Amino acid sequence: MTAIQANALRFSYPQRPGDPPFSLKLPTWTVPSGGRVALYGPSGCGKSTLLNLIAGVLEVSKGSLQVAGVEMQGLADADRRAHRIRTLGFVFQDYPLVGHLSALENVLFPFRLNPALRLDRAARDRARALLTELGLGDKVRRAPRALSQGERQRVAIARALVTEPSILLADEPTAGLDPARSSAVLELLESLCARRDLTLVLVSHDPAVLARFEHTLEVGGLSGVAS
Repeated sequence: MTAIQANALRFSYPQRPGDPPFSLKLPTWTVPSGGRVALYGPSGCGKSTLLNLIAGVLEVSKGSLQVAGVEMQGLADADRRAHRIRTLGFVFQDYPLVGHLSALENVLFPFRLNPALRLDRAARDRARALLTELGLGDKVRRAPRALSQGERQRVAIARALVTEPSILLADEPTAGLDPARSSAVLELLESLCARRDLTLVLVSHDPAVLARFEHTLEVGGLSGVAS
C-alpha cells in the first residue's frame, strides 16, 4: 500500500510586492505505507512547505497529491482539516507543551482542540498506556516544568501518537540536540513507528540523521523561481 503519492505536484505561494517568487515542483514521489523518509535541503527551500502540503495545511496548486488514499488537490479546507485529524500526527522541533497542564492532559490536548475527536475512556486509557510505554507512567500528573527536556520530548511524542495516526510528520525533531540525545530521539521514533507500522516523514539538515534513512528526498532541488 502507498501512504503518499505525488504526481506533477506544484505549489506556489501568493506573491506580494517585494517578495521573491517561490514554487515547489515534485514530478513524482512515492512513500510506501510503513516507510521511513527524510527530507533535506537548505533553509527556505520548501521542506516545511512539503510537510504542510502533506498535512493539508496548504492547498496543492496543480497536480496530484494523495495522502493515505485521499486526493488532496481540490479538497475543501474543512475536508483537509478532517483528514489531518484522522490521519496525521506531528512532532515539532521545540516540543511545545502547555505549561499549566499535566503530562497526561498535554497528551490529551488534541482532543480539546478538535471537537471531531472523541475524548472518551479509550482515549484516556491510550494516553496513559503511551506514557507508560515511554517510561513516564509515574509522572502523568507532573507539569512540564517538573520534567526534564527528554521527558518533555516523550510527552510530545505521546501526544502525536494518541490519535492513532497512520502517518507521523516530524519537523527537525533533533535540532539543537547533542549527538547522543539526537540518536536517542531517533531510536525512539523509529521503534514507535515500527511497532505501529506508521509511515515516518522527517525533516532534517543533519548528515548524521540523514545517514539513518534508507530513503531521502532533497527538497532544495525541487524549489525555485515560480513561472
